[in-house]
Amino acid sequence: MTGLTASLAQFASQPNFAPLPDRVVEIVQSGFIDTLGTMLAGRDEPVVRMAQSFVADKQSSAQEAAVLMSSAMASASDAALINATAGHALDFDDVALGGHPSTVLVPAVLAAGQHVNATGDQALRAYLIGYEVWAELFVREKDAYHLKGWHPTAVLGTVGASAAVAHLYGLNAQQCQHVIALAASMASGLVANFGTMTKPLHAGRAAACAIEAVRWVQKGLTAAPDALEHAAGFLSALSPHGAVDRSSAAADLGQRFRILESGLSIKKYPTCYATHRVIDGVLDLSASHGFDLKEVAHVQTHIGVAQASMLRNHQPHTGLEAKFSMEFAVAASLVRGKVGLNELSDAFVQEPAVKEAMSKVKISTVDTQCTIEPVFAMHDRVQIHLHSGAVLDSGDIRFARGNAMLPLQGLDLQTKFLDCVQSAPLDGSALLKKLNALTAQSHLRF
Repeated sequence: MTGLTASLAQFASQPNFAPLPDRVVEIVQSGFIDTLGTMLAGRDEPVVRMAQSFVADKQSSAQEAAVLMSSAMASASDAALINATAGHALDFDDVALGGHPSTVLVPAVLAAGQHVNATGDQALRAYLIGYEVWAELFVREKDAYHLKGWHPTAVLGTVGASAAVAHLYGLNAQQCQHVIALAASMASGLVANFGTMTKPLHAGRAAACAIEAVRWVQKGLTAAPDALEHAAGFLSALSPHGAVDRSSAAADLGQRFRILESGLSIKKYPTCYATHRVIDGVLDLSASHGFDLKEVAHVQTHIGVAQASMLRNHQPHTGLEAKFSMEFAVAASLVRGKVGLNELSDAFVQEPAVKEAMSKVKISTVDTQCTIEPVFAMHDRVQIHLHSGAVLDSGDIRFARGNAMLPLQGLDLQTKFLDCVQSAPLDGSALLKKLNALTAQSHLRF
């Protein structure tokens, strides 16, 4: 097995992990905890109710995995569809590898894991397989996926999750090769749909397709052995400029952990991650200078080209649209002094003070690229111009709070989780305790 597709399949089937460093386990646990929190926080969003109705219309009698951590059951693929959609519905889930790894991997792994009665340790290792496969594909492309219209969560997440699920179901290397190749044909998701209900469905479909690909291969379906690296294959199709590396098998999988290099960035604000550094800058300037909104003439933001391409809603009317608006991110920071779930309501977006503040925001782009997160500029910056002539300058902002390089501490992560699940019909503290023990040999029963 020498090609890329084959080498990833071999890894999925027999990962042969080196001993897992404690930090790897901590990162994966944080992904599970944060994702289940955001999933429960988003469980009542309209798109989630639509996903539940869609599943109900299929009239499947399968009872394989839990839906939204409740007593309701569905087939593994349908549970993954609903749970991943909920996890991404508020855009509050973690970030890495150009997208949102955990909102695809966690629901897929939990649903498949429940079906096969996996242990917490097996679920953790399956997640890690999915992450490392996703990372291997992501680093091979030099051009930003978002600028080409592709949502990495959907296109790379489907393939990564398929490797994780194939491992949980105990498929051999040849079967895993078919699964990964089939998942590549299933993968899709467009940046044009950011700020709509379709974006969270990207995550739902990626998680569901990962399980469906395994089911198809278990029935005997075959796919191309070189579907990823072929000249007319997955990587070429996603890379119109041909900058992608299709040349070799994956090396060092299971020995070199890319999750230690890229990590997971836990979101502090429920908006597109492209806004987070600027939000930090505005909040810091407000705290240190104590100016009134009436004193602000305009706010100048400096962000990367790919970031600006994601923030397409310059005059949002709804909370959903506002998640992808730099104007709103700045306005909420100025008007409320915070950007939380309560600020992402239609009523708040339409408040006169918010609209006035949004009109004061200007956006300029810088043509630099972060060496760790290529989707972003090397730095963001915000300058608040006051009517007095004073200019309050954040200076260069390298990482947002919660970034893998500037992580939220344990208490902050716990606080976010408990806030997300506060209205859920379950004991959030007990669930958090079980999630913190994810490496236990006990089976996945929440």
